[in-house]
Amino acid sequence: MTDPRETEAFLHRQIPLSRAMGVSVEECGDDTFVLTAPLAANHNHLGTAFGGSLSAIATLAGYGMLWLRLGDPDAHIVVQRSSIRYLRPVRRDIRAVCQAPDPEELARFLAVFSRKGKGRIQMNVTITEDGRDCVAFTGEFVAVR
Repeated sequence: MTDPRETEAFLHRQIPLSRAMGVSVEECGDDTFVLTAPLAANHNHLGTAFGGSLSAIATLAGYGMLWLRLGDPDAHIVVQRSSIRYLRPVRRDIRAVCQAPDPEELARFLAVFSRKGKGRIQMNVTITEDGRDCVAFTGEFVAVR
């Protein structure tokens, strides 16, 4: 497992918005990557989480998971395409969870990246509250050496 504080510092350096949002790395294990952010810094006029903040933290969770799995400090990672579904309001602090991709899919991605210096993979992120899905995000990420 990678040190959450080091990963958090990396995200804050690479993506300054993450610092402004108050993003913290709760977990960065082999199978799960979890980011949190306080509602106080990310609310809308209704007192619920702002849709742009939800989209940003979901994108960051996919980006962070891929960065950890890739393990290449010289790689550049970008989101090429994404879709998000807002299922219900988030009324408390935001918690975005990205599960590692299927091991076979990840192995294919890593092999292509190693061979060609470029690879593409889909990452899925959920934001839940009280055990209920509030946001479902799917992003296609590209890594380039």
